[in-house]
Order: sequence, then structure tokens, then C-alpha cells
Amino acid sequence: MSTERPGSRPAQQRSPNRQLAALIAEAGFSNAGLARRVDQLGLEHGLDLRYDKTSVTRWLRGQQPRGTTPALIAEVFTRRLGRRLTAQDLGLDACAPVYAGLEFAASPAEAVDIVSGLWRKDTGSHGELRKIAFTSAGLVVPSRDWLIGRPDERVGRGEPVAPPAQARVPAQGRGPGPRPGRGEPPRALERGPGQRVTGGDVAALRSVGELFRSLDEAHGGGHARQALVRYLEHEAEPMLRGRYGEQTGRRLFGAVAELTRLAGWTAYDIAAHGLAQRYFVQALRLAQAAADRAFGSFVLVSMSRQAVHLGHGREAVQLARVAQQGVGAAAPPVVQALMHGAEARGQATLGEVRACTAALARAEQALETARPSEDVPYWARFFDEARLAADFAHSYLDLRQYRSAAQHAERSLRLGGNGRARGRLLCQVALARARLGLGEIEQACALGAEAAHAAAEMRSARAYEAVRGFEQQLEPYRDAPPARGYRDRVSALG
Repeated sequence: MSTERPGSRPAQQRSPNRQLAALIAEAGFSNAGLARRVDQLGLEHGLDLRYDKTSVTRWLRGQQPRGTTPALIAEVFTRRLGRRLTAQDLGLDACAPVYAGLEFAASPAEAVDIVSGLWRKDTGSHGELRKIAFTSAGLVVPSRDWLIGRPDERVGRGEPVAPPAQARVPAQGRGPGPRPGRGEPPRALERGPGQRVTGGDVAALRSVGELFRSLDEAHGGGHARQALVRYLEHEAEPMLRGRYGEQTGRRLFGAVAELTRLAGWTAYDIAAHGLAQRYFVQALRLAQAAADRAFGSFVLVSMSRQAVHLGHGREAVQLARVAQQGVGAAAPPVVQALMHGAEARGQATLGEVRACTAALARAEQALETARPSEDVPYWARFFDEARLAADFAHSYLDLRQYRSAAQHAERSLRLGGNGRARGRLLCQVALARARLGLGEIEQACALGAEAAHAAAEMRSARAYEAVRGFEQQLEPYRDAPPARGYRDRVSALG
């Protein structure tokens, strides 16, 4: 945790900050109460601030807080008063807001501005963006606003571009005019703001999404994450700022929502958890603009699974339940199963055996009622018996029911097809840990070594952390021959 000294920059002209004073009165804060809330919010972001009532008195006299503190103060008032406030609204100097990217935009245009700013910062030399902390408090407002919100009335931009006039034959003796230089593509082939977006453009976004999803699952989120974000910046943003009608606009926002969710998923896979959280929130807002309630529920499931990974079981359950409430019983059975499976993982993290098994039973029942002829959203087709069996295995492992965990992990591995390298690896580790919990050290070490070899070929922090978790569980048996053999095999990986 970094420590920020609670000093202030001297103001050139000291004058009382009446805006801040008015907001303190409106919020009903004492000076000490405001300082305490700023310190608490700072802790959520890894900052040890140590402000007190004297600090607030200085701010009221016109001193300017340092660093990110103005944004933290603004967020304290935002939470208290229930409306978005900036540092400038408080009479303080602007700075990069700590909660940038966690806003649930009021309009599609604002959503485009927020998410495109996130893409640009991510593709630039902004390493700090990938280090920003995950905050469980940042989950509340977006999920609530999505649940109670309605699709935007209008997302279309501009009128369809009129077809170009037929080219005139140049007058005799005159050249045909300038041509693109060698190696320079014609203007019509370059994507830029203001151009008309077609159904083919949206289809291209979908195809790119399939490609990046395959790369992520096979090689890990770190393999092509930056390429995905650059694609969003250079291709998706100009489309969002282009011209399109309502129907094309909804489909466009939906396609960009999926790519943005995938950007969050790949960031999550490399342990850039604060960045992933921001991408998920923006994907949720884009899904609302697309009027795609079911996909919004899938984004919430993604957020729930990240919360499980970070040990936030309560938040994981809440997110999964908000997803269920948001789509209701009208969602296809596969989507219902996906949401109940996510809730089960959260309940297992909390150690709630009865609630976990009930959620697993609902997921299993929903998947059993699914029919091949049903229209399943393309983004939910991955969730099948193998994936549900993996949810069973991981849930029982968290509950330390090792026999059941091993049975379901084995079933998942039997059913799982090709192209699921990371999911298979994580399930192998779950099986290894279950075998270890049952005292079957030799089998556990063989499975663990196989998973470690696979993890070495991936750029996935989740895969690496899973193997490390197995090794920590193996530590009490470090002198056993299978454990020594495991270390020898893994050390050979370099």
C-alpha cells in the first residue's frame, strides 16, 4: 500500500471554498466525518491518506489537496448525495478520477466517450491503468442502474449517407484528378468518424470477436489483449461515432459490448482486475444501449466470476442474482443455467453449502430442459454439460467436499472438447487439489505437473495462480516422493 502525505498545494490566491462548504452542509458532514470518509475511500484504492478535520479546514480556506484526493472527495459526495459530482463541482482542481470507467453513463453518447477514453488509455503507455485496484464498492451503482434502467429511446446517429453522384467523364485534355498514392488505400476503404455503418461492419465486429475469444481460451488473455483493445480503438470507435439508423445502431452497440466484455475478460485473466472491472461496467452500459437484456446478464455473470476469483463471495452472489432478476424467466434455459452456476460459485466462496447446492440444482435443471432447436444467444453457446460440471467441481472444491469435486472434475474433462485449453487446465488443477484433499498424492502430483506444463505455454495469470494454489496445498507433503518428483518436473520448465 502506498502512503500519500495529506498535504496540500499552496493556492496562488487563497479564497474560501464556498462550493465545498455548501456541499458539506448539504451532505450533513462534519469536517472530521468528511476526512474519515476520504481516508476510507483511499484505502479501497491502496492509499494511506491520513486526513483529519484540520485538513478539511485548510481545504475550506482555499488550499488544494494533492494527487487523486480531489477525485476521492468528489466520489464521497457522489455516494452521499446520489448524484455525480466532479472535483470542479467542489471548487477543487481537476485530476484523473479514481472512479474513471466505473460510471454508468446517462446516455449512449456519454457511454461512447467513456469507453473510448478507456480504450485509448489502455493502448497508450499508461501502465498505471493496468495496476488500478478493483473495488467492490464500484459494483453497486452500475448493477443497480442496469437493473432499474430502460433501453435508450434512441441510439441512431445522423441520416443515411446519400449515394455518391455518378462520376463525370473528365473534359478532353484534362487529367482525371488526383489519385491515391502508391500504397495508400482509397478513402472509401478507410474507417473514420461520420461514415455510414452497414450490416457488414457489424458482422465484421462479430467475426473479430469469435477470433479473439478463441485466442483467449487457447492461449490466455495476455496473448492478444492489446491487439483487441487497439482494434476497438481504431475500428469500433469510428463506427460508434459514424452514421447509422436505430436497428443498425442497436446491433452495433451489441457487438461492441461483446468486444468490450472480452477486453475485460482478458484483463481479468492477466490479473489487471481494476481495468477488467471498468471494461465490464462499460460493456454493461453498451448492452443497455443495444436493448439486449440477456447479454447484460452475461456481463454481470462475468463480473460475478471475477468477484469469486478475488474472494468477494457476497458481491458475486448479488451480481448473479441481479442478472437473474434483470432477465426473469423469459431467458433461454442455457442462460438460466449460466446464471445459476455463477451464483453457486459465489455461495461456495461464502461456505454456504445449502444455498450452493440449491443453485447448482437449478442450473442443472435449467440445462436439462434446453432443447437443441432453441434459439440460444451465440455468446451463451459455450455453456454446456462440461462447463456446468466444472462449476460443480470448483464449487465442491471450495466447500472441501473433495469426493464430489473429483467426480465432477473428471466428468467435465471427459465431456470437454478441443479449443478449451485454459478451462481444461483449471479443471485439471481442481481435480489435482481434490485428489490431494483425498490423500491421493501420487495422482494429484501427476495431474498438477500436467497442468503446470500447460500453464507454462499460456499467458494467463489465472492459470499460473491455479498452479500456485495447488503447490501451496502440496507444501505439507513436500518430503513425499511424489511431491519431490513434481518439483523436479516443474523446475525443468525453467
